[in-house]
Amino acid sequence: MPVDQVPPTIAGVTPTVCDLLHIPRPAQSTADAFTPLIEQIKAQCGLARVDKCLIYAPDALGTLFIRRHPEIFKAVLNNAPLAIEVCSMLPPKTPVCFASMFTGALPEAHGIKKPERPTLACDTLFDAMIRAGKRPAIVAVKDSSCDLIFRNREMDYFSEEYDQQVTARAIELLRSDAHDLILAYHQEYDDSLHATTIEGDRSMAAAEHHVKSFVCLCQAFNTSWSRYDRLIVFAPDHGGHDERVTGHGTHGEDIPEDMLVTHCFGAYPASTR
Repeated sequence: MPVDQVPPTIAGVTPTVCDLLHIPRPAQSTADAFTPLIEQIKAQCGLARVDKCLIYAPDALGTLFIRRHPEIFKAVLNNAPLAIEVCSMLPPKTPVCFASMFTGALPEAHGIKKPERPTLACDTLFDAMIRAGKRPAIVAVKDSSCDLIFRNREMDYFSEEYDQQVTARAIELLRSDAHDLILAYHQEYDDSLHATTIEGDRSMAAAEHHVKSFVCLCQAFNTSWSRYDRLIVFAPDHGGHDERVTGHGTHGEDIPEDMLVTHCFGAYPASTR
């Protein structure tokens, strides 16, 4: 990438999804869409637009962690082979990051600039979908950032006990086919890194659980939504590193370990076309 070119950020998820769904972007969305990725979807998948989208958002799985453990993430790329490396938000904290990811805006615009979880009053991807007559749903661990900051919209929210229940609910929603976009959020890896380290046994198991969950969601996505042109997205919010003093994992600094994430996209044409 040329040194004078601004790298894409996680805020590009919203304009990319909006452009692929052919709906207007949220009012505060200023990020560029992932245009090369959209062109790849057109060229490789034969799709200029999609009807349905499933977004899987695992917390804290950064690019540098993925690079060190490619064997774990091979299954992600098998299902969502179009990968793009992007930058997180500053500070790389969960509510800051997801607010930008699903508004297409910087923290200065959406208002969440530190680890707090107010209900966003600004325009979001979910508002844009509702205005376009589409039906979004959020399935998240209860009281997590994704569960709280996008409330007060005319859409469906499912607050679940933990990751396993989120996966089960998302699969149920795919089968019921009552929504056009489903956001599923998991947090086990983030919980583990804060309690231990980023690459301890517990954290490595959590990362594997996320990938296995993503594969299960992909299978349900391709079965239940097979008659639609569809998009699946693997979209972590930030990475993490081990803190020297405590020895535990953390995140929030302007360093590659925290700031670099890899988003993976898979586009599938309807089987009936």
